[in-house]
Amino acid sequence: MAIFDRATLRQLRIFDAAARHLHFARAAAEIHVTQPAISIQLRQLEHIVGAPLFEQMGRRKHLTRTGTELARHARIVLVQLRQADEALRKLNSPAAGLLEIVSTTTAEYFVPRLLAEFRKSRPGLSVRLTVKNRDAVIRDLADNTVDLAVMGRAPAGLDTTAVAFATHPLAIVAAPDHRLARRRRVRLEELAEEPFLVREYGSGTRDAMERAFAVRHFQPTEMIEIGPNEAIKQAVMSGMGLGFVSLHTIGAELATSRLVVLAVAGMPVMRQWYAIHRKTKQLSLAAADFKKFLVAQGATQLHDSMMRP
Repeated sequence: MAIFDRATLRQLRIFDAAARHLHFARAAAEIHVTQPAISIQLRQLEHIVGAPLFEQMGRRKHLTRTGTELARHARIVLVQLRQADEALRKLNSPAAGLLEIVSTTTAEYFVPRLLAEFRKSRPGLSVRLTVKNRDAVIRDLADNTVDLAVMGRAPAGLDTTAVAFATHPLAIVAAPDHRLARRRRVRLEELAEEPFLVREYGSGTRDAMERAFAVRHFQPTEMIEIGPNEAIKQAVMSGMGLGFVSLHTIGAELATSRLVVLAVAGMPVMRQWYAIHRKTKQLSLAAADFKKFLVAQGATQLHDSMMRP
């Protein structure tokens, strides 16, 4: 009997999560089961396959060659089933179904508001929003596991359709008592000795900063990797250094004078926000409508979100 005749969908979903995370506790948290249940199901699947799927090297788990091959096919099966489910939902109720959106961490400051506004006329629509850094969003697009991605730049080397729906300003921010906070004009070169608090590699904001600095032949003496936007904002407010951030992430801090935007010549750096999907993606009615909504109302909604603390 063929392997996929004996393996259950539950086992494939559990294996898919474990193969992506290479960490059983994280896989268990994602699919809302216990870690012992993960281990039991995977042992049963290994028995069906007739070979180990994971191997332990030091403190890290790795897929075996069998596990790698099964993971590739299991992912295809699960994607096809999800698409079949969505197609059937759409047949029964075009305004219902599931809309799956992934956004970069910077976009999480406004995407929920956009989705809330969009759903006002579609109360039957279910929405699943996940927030990840740029590299992880690109992987989701490559795997074709989401309807749309909201991010600051289309990925290179991936066949996608990207539609700009709003401008995306990024600038250098400081604590209100910084020595240059009240200056009407600041040269970027004056900041060379200032510590810069930066996002992790793989972040769209980090990429935008490095591109902007490279064009201006500017390199800070010290860069301190902090990570999330919130951690950077807190560190800047405490006087630890300067931050290069999206202005869409600091509306509340600007409104309450906890942060200031330095008047650096040539800034803010203007980028775009995009709605992106694979070029061959068959968008559901809800996804196509949300894409149209972003183009029609996204810029206004973002402007309003910057004005509201």
